[in-house]
Order: sequence, then C-alpha cells, then structure tokens
Amino acid sequence: MKLPPLKALPVFEAVARLNSFSLAAEELAVSQSAVSHQIKQLEAYLGERLFLRAGRSLALTEEGKQYLEAVGSALLQIERASEQVLGREESRLRLACFSSFAVRWLVPRLPDLQRAHPQLDLALEMTIQNPELSDRVADCFITIRTDTPAFSYDLLYKERLFPVCSAQYWQTLTRELGIDRRALAQGAQLTPQQLARFPLLSTLTIYNRQGGDWQAWYEAAGLPLPGEARLQHFSHMLLALEAARYHQGIVLTNDYMLSNLDDAEDFVRLPCHYLVTGDQFHFAWKTSRRREPSIQVLRQWLVGQAVRDGLR
Repeated sequence: MKLPPLKALPVFEAVARLNSFSLAAEELAVSQSAVSHQIKQLEAYLGERLFLRAGRSLALTEEGKQYLEAVGSALLQIERASEQVLGREESRLRLACFSSFAVRWLVPRLPDLQRAHPQLDLALEMTIQNPELSDRVADCFITIRTDTPAFSYDLLYKERLFPVCSAQYWQTLTRELGIDRRALAQGAQLTPQQLARFPLLSTLTIYNRQGGDWQAWYEAAGLPLPGEARLQHFSHMLLALEAARYHQGIVLTNDYMLSNLDDAEDFVRLPCHYLVTGDQFHFAWKTSRRREPSIQVLRQWLVGQAVRDGLR
C-alpha cells in the first residue's frame, strides 16, 4: 500500500478548513514553519500545488479542493471509528439547512430532540440557497438537491404554496369583500380575482424573480397575474411572512412555515387553491457514514417529526 506522508494529512485538513497557516499551527500546537514544511512535503509527494498563495491571501487549487473532499472525509471516518472502539459515543453533528426551515420548523422542535436524545449535540448551519454537500460544510444536510451520488437521501416534504394572512387582516378582507363566513364554512372558495384587490407579498427566493411566486400561483389557476395587482417584494419568505403577521397583505407560504404552534393562531390560511412548486426537501448524509449512530438518530427523528406534522 503506497500512502502519502500521513503526518501531513491532518495539517493539510486544518490549513484548508481554517484557510490559514498560522491558525492551523495554533490549533495543532506546532510552529508555522512546521505546518509549511508538512504542506510542501505533501505537495512534493503529490506533484501538485494544493494552495495558491498571494501575499496574505490563501486559497485551495482545484486539485486541493478535490483532495480535501476525499482526505477530510477519510480523516473524519478514522476519528469516528477510533472513538467507537474506545467506547466514546460520538454525538456532535453539524446540520446545514435552509434558514426558513430552521427558524420556523426545526428550532421550535429542538427541545423535543434534546429530551429524546440528550447525547446528541447538534450545531445548525443556516443557508439561503442549497448547501454544498460536503464534509467541509456539515455532517448532514436538509436540501432539495439529490444529484450528488456519494450521498443518501430521505424525503421530508414536498413543497406546496398557499395564500395566508394575519387573523386581523382576515377580518378586513372578508368585510371589504362582503363575504358571508357561513358560506366559507360550507366550503366556498375565494377567487384569484378577489385576492388581487389586496396587497400581495412576494418572496424573491422562491422562483428567483420578482413576483415569480404569485405569477406561478395564478398560472396554476389558468390565469395571468392581474395587471392591477399590488405586489410588495421581499428577499426571503421569513420577511414576507413577518409582513403578513403585521397585517400588510397576503403572502404565499408553505406547510412547514405554518407549523410553529406558538403562533399558529396569528395566521389564517385562505380558502383558495394551492401551488405545487416541485421542490422536495430531503435529509442527506454521506453514504459512507451511514453507520454512524448520531446521523441515524437524527435521520429517524426528523422523518418521524415530518410524518407526525403531516409534511411527509
């Protein structure tokens, strides 16, 4: 078996993770020159530059990025395997997930996770876009991407969007439309044309274009977005939902955004059609780490919560 200089591998991982020779030296309790020597030795063995250095700037080369992906995962597996043999249960996990999912669904349920699995130490990494599936980013992920072959996926939720407003705004809406609430109780629906009479709160990040969410919702009803519609734009669904909470109009949101029991009574789901976006939220983990108990504990808990809440 032909192996690279093994002492250099943890040094390389630390430099790449911290993006600094000096910080890596401090973490490893060695001198900066020792770190530099190990990196040069590894680069000489591989015949490739792993870092680009320009003054105080440091960046991985493409070869360095590919090498880190493999080496970082291998070092982590060696660490976990050693801890299992030593009888130390590994419980630290980094979970990268969308900020809206974390704030509105996951965080309110963390006390339940902590009670059920007190040994699990979960660190959340919030992202706006799909997180990069890599051990450098986190140990596991909630993502809508399922195209990375080294990972396994468990479905949590198929997204659908529907209009909601605050309970107070609902009173205003029904009064101005002259709607008989008894008819609504018997299954009457609001029409898309009726909604266009009120401010529509739009989220940019859903379709990555202004007004894209409401355009798609009207198209699902076979209608164009009315020219007279008054759209108020927000970069994120969390902001748009907060605006709805404070009676500023009607917002398109999804099931997990309304599943926080602490404020469930603040919002009213309007009796209208819903839009299936096609996005599917999955829990993802590297297949090579499938036997790690902490990952499986979190996977089973997340799936169970999604089933209980009617998301899956």
